[in-house]
Amino acid sequence: MVRTVEWRGPAVALLRILAVAVLYYVAGRLGLLQQVVFDGAVITPLWPPTGIALACLLRMGPRVWPGIALGTYFAIERISSFEPAGLIIVAGNVLAPLCAYALLRGVCFRTELDRLRDGSALVFLGGLLPMLISASAGAGTLLLTGELSGVRFWPAWAAWWVGDTMGVLLVTPLLLALRRPRLPVDPYRVAEGAALLVTAAAVTVVTTRSSLSLLFLVFPLLIWAAVRFQLAGSAPCALLVSVLAIASATDRDGPFARHTVFEVMLNLQALNGAAALTGLLLSAMVTEQNNIRRRIEQVCEDLAEVVAHLSPGPSKK
Repeated sequence: MVRTVEWRGPAVALLRILAVAVLYYVAGRLGLLQQVVFDGAVITPLWPPTGIALACLLRMGPRVWPGIALGTYFAIERISSFEPAGLIIVAGNVLAPLCAYALLRGVCFRTELDRLRDGSALVFLGGLLPMLISASAGAGTLLLTGELSGVRFWPAWAAWWVGDTMGVLLVTPLLLALRRPRLPVDPYRVAEGAALLVTAAAVTVVTTRSSLSLLFLVFPLLIWAAVRFQLAGSAPCALLVSVLAIASATDRDGPFARHTVFEVMLNLQALNGAAALTGLLLSAMVTEQNNIRRRIEQVCEDLAEVVAHLSPGPSKK
C-alpha cells in the first residue's frame, strides 16, 4: 500500500505533463492552419497554445511546465527542423505563461472570473504584460538566425505579441468556463443559446466576407452573450468571431482585401482584441453584479427571519 501511494504521485504528475504537451501540440497544429508568412517568418494571428498553457497552470499548478516545453518543441519541429537557437523560443514560450501565472496568483486571481478585477487582471497581467517575453524571444531568435530582416522585426514582434495575447484572452476564459459547466435546464434558455451561436456565426461570416465595413455588427451579439450567459456565452462567441475573422483575413477577403500584410494584421488584431475585451470584461462585470444582488437578497431574507423571530406574538386576553 505504501509503495502504491509513493508511485501514485509521480505517475499522476507525469500524466499531467504529457497531457499538457499533447494539448499544446494539438492546439499549435490548429493555430498553424491559419498562419501568415511575414517576411519569411511564420506567424499566427491567434496562438491557442498560450491560452491552454495558462489555463493548465491555473488548474494544475506550475509543475506542469515541462509539458509546455515539450509541446513547444514539437510545434516548432512541425514548422521546420529544430535548431539550437529554437531553445530560446521554447524558453520564451514557457516563461511567458509561468510569469502570467505568478502575476495572477499575486493578485489573488479567481478562475471563476466573477469579478471585474479578475477580468482586468487576465487582460493585463495574464496577457498583455507577460506575452512580451515570448514575443521578444521568438522574434529576437528569428532576427538572430537571419530568418527575419531588421526592417521587419518590429511588425513581426508586434504580430507575435498580439497572437500570443489573443490566445490568452480568447482561449483561457473558454477553458476556465468549461471547468464547471452549468447546462441550462430551461428549454427557452437552451433555445436562446443555440440561436445566439447560430446568429453569431451567420453575422460574422457576412461581415467578414462583405466588402462593406460591417465588422461592428458583431458587438451587439457579444453584448447579448455576456449579459445573458456571462462567461459561458461570451467566451465561445468571442472565439468564434475571431476564428472566422482570421479565416477571412488569411484569404484576403471582405474588408481585408486590397491591403498589405501589416494592414491586414492591424485590422484583424484590432477586431480580435475589441471582441475579447468586450466579452471578457462585460461578462465579469455582469457576474459580479449578479453575485452582489444575490448576496443582498440573502441578507434581506435572513434579516426578515430574525425580525419575525424577535417580533412579539399576538396578545392573549
